[in-house]
Amino acid sequence: MKTLLLVRHAKSAWDTPGQADDQRPLLPKGVKKTTKVADYLFKEGVNTDLVISSQAVRAYETAKIMAACLDYPVKNILKDRRVYDGPYDRLLDLIYGTANDVNTLMIVGHNPLITQLANLFLHPGIDDMPTSAVVCINFHTGKWEEIPASKSELRFYIFPKMLKQTDSDKE
Repeated sequence: MKTLLLVRHAKSAWDTPGQADDQRPLLPKGVKKTTKVADYLFKEGVNTDLVISSQAVRAYETAKIMAACLDYPVKNILKDRRVYDGPYDRLLDLIYGTANDVNTLMIVGHNPLITQLANLFLHPGIDDMPTSAVVCINFHTGKWEEIPASKSELRFYIFPKMLKQTDSDKE
C-alpha cells in the first residue's frame, strides 16, 4: 500500500506590493487553520515518510507546520520547484520516481495544480481544494511507479471549515 497526501498551502498574504509571488508568507489565520488540520491528521494516526514542498515561502511554511505536528523532521523536508510551477505530469514524474521504501508521501503545493493532481486519482473528483486542505489517497500497490495501474481510494479529504470552529478561529 502506498499513501499520497496532497496538501494545499495555507492562506497567505497579498499586502506587499511588488513582492515576488513565491515570497509571500502565511497569514496568522493561515498558520492557525493549518495547525488545526495538522492536529487532526496527528489524532487520526497519519504519518509520513517523506515531505516534498514547493519552494514558495507559503508552501514551505505550511510543510513545516505539518511536519512539526506529525513528528517529521523539518530539516528533512525537500523543496522541489516542480511543485510550484510544473504541469501535473512533472509532479507525476516526481511521485512515480519516489523510492519504494517510502510508503507515505506528502506533497505541499498550490492550486490549481494540487487539485488537478488529486482529481487524476479521485472519481468523482473535488471542485477546488481550499487553503490548508489535505487529500489522502491510498493505492493498492507496493511500488510508486505502479500507481497508474493500481486501484486507488480516498482515505479522507479534510479542510479547516470541516473541523469544529472555536471562537478564536472566527477572528
